[in-house]
Amino acid sequence: MDHKHLSEIAASELDRVLGFFPRADAKASVLLAIDTGMLAILASNFPSSSSFDYWLLINVIPVLSIGISLWHLYMGAFPSLEGGRGSLIYFREISKRTEDRYREEFTELSEEAYLKDILGQVWRNSEILKTKFDHIRNL
Repeated sequence: MDHKHLSEIAASELDRVLGFFPRADAKASVLLAIDTGMLAILASNFPSSSSFDYWLLINVIPVLSIGISLWHLYMGAFPSLEGGRGSLIYFREISKRTEDRYREEFTELSEEAYLKDILGQVWRNSEILKTKFDHIRNL
């Protein structure tokens, strides 16, 4: 296969991988709503300090569990975005260039280099997506 055809396939693969991000974010949104709802119920049912008994400290267990869940949601929402060094596709690397420099480098890009850049983005976005889904699964 020629590089042009492979680049089209790789771009399609990148679009497919990027299409999974909204799914992970939607699941995380539902879990965040559940966690905050459970915290609200715990807080509303907690007695005042004047009627506090030590046996109520058992509520620490669900609060810690919800805290761990919230930590996983945070880690899934804000994964590490490092990588893609020198990429002409990755937004963080593009923003390091001036507009003119980016246009110049992109128009001088060979088909083989473009293919490698796209495949690098497919791989890196797959890593980020795996992290997001792993943190959601661990809830």
